[in-house]
Amino acid sequence: MHNSAIKQAEIIIDVPFFDVDAMQVVWHGNYVKYLEVARCELLRSFNYDYNDMSDSGYMWPIVDMSLKYVGSALFAHKIKVVATLKEWENRLRIDYLITDLATGKKLTKASTIQVAIDIATRQMCFESPAILFEKLGYAKP
Repeated sequence: MHNSAIKQAEIIIDVPFFDVDAMQVVWHGNYVKYLEVARCELLRSFNYDYNDMSDSGYMWPIVDMSLKYVGSALFAHKIKVVATLKEWENRLRIDYLITDLATGKKLTKASTIQVAIDIATRQMCFESPAILFEKLGYAKP
C-alpha cells in the first residue's frame, strides 16, 4: 500500500436550500453527494474519470465508505471539499476533508474505498490494473 498523497483536488460548494433540513443544516446523507463531486474532480485531474474507467475495461465500485461528522454545514454557506488519493496499488482509497470556507472550521472527514472490476469477466481485481498506474505516471511493479 502506498501511503503518501500523490493527487489532490478541491471543490467549493455553495450549500443549496434543497440540501438542508428545517433547521437549515445540511442533511447528513447529502455529504455523500459532496464526496462524489470532489471524487469526480480528483479522477478528472489524472484523466481517469468514470467514462475513462469504463473505456479501459474496468468499473470501480465503492465497497466501503466512512464519514465522521464534526460540525454542521449550513444553508448558503460555502464549503470546501478536498479529495486526496491515498492508495492506488491494490485499490483506490480517497480521503476527504470538508471545511467551512469562511472559517476553515473542519466539518466532516471521510474516506472511500473502490476496487477494480473487470467489466468483461465481472471479476474483482486484487491489484489495480496497469492503466491506473499509467494514468498516475507510474510503472506497475
